[in-house]
Amino acid sequence: MRKIFLLVFVVCTTGLFAQDKEIKKAIDVFFEGLNSKDVTKIQSVCDEGLKLQSVSQNEKGEVSLTTDEAAKFFAAIAAVPNAIKLEEKLLEYKIQYDGAMAHVWTPYEFYVDGKLSHKGVNSFQLFNDNGVWKIIYIIDTRKRA
Repeated sequence: MRKIFLLVFVVCTTGLFAQDKEIKKAIDVFFEGLNSKDVTKIQSVCDEGLKLQSVSQNEKGEVSLTTDEAAKFFAAIAAVPNAIKLEEKLLEYKIQYDGAMAHVWTPYEFYVDGKLSHKGVNSFQLFNDNGVWKIIYIIDTRKRA
């Protein structure tokens, strides 16, 4: 009986880790593309209907919510001069999923030319489209360094 329980446990947890790995891979590809300013790579893991929002706080402590169109986001990344180095460092991954829907929470630090620009948290919503995890929604917080 113990052997059967152990076998079922191993099979179930292996499936869970495989899902986590595939979800994390989509996020990693997104940031590989962002850090190298490769819009095609970013788009490869994003749904065509990608939604983007940011929550920012100014020096006075006032909070605002901005919404960006995916096309404008991609154009902004493509327009960054080659001489400028972007790097977003993800500090942790918290992955949750149920069937074809996943949520990933990633605290981060964003650097421009090696200098800390801002930090916050990314929240990603993903959809499993026939075995391929696609990012459908991103919202982040931005706090000045």
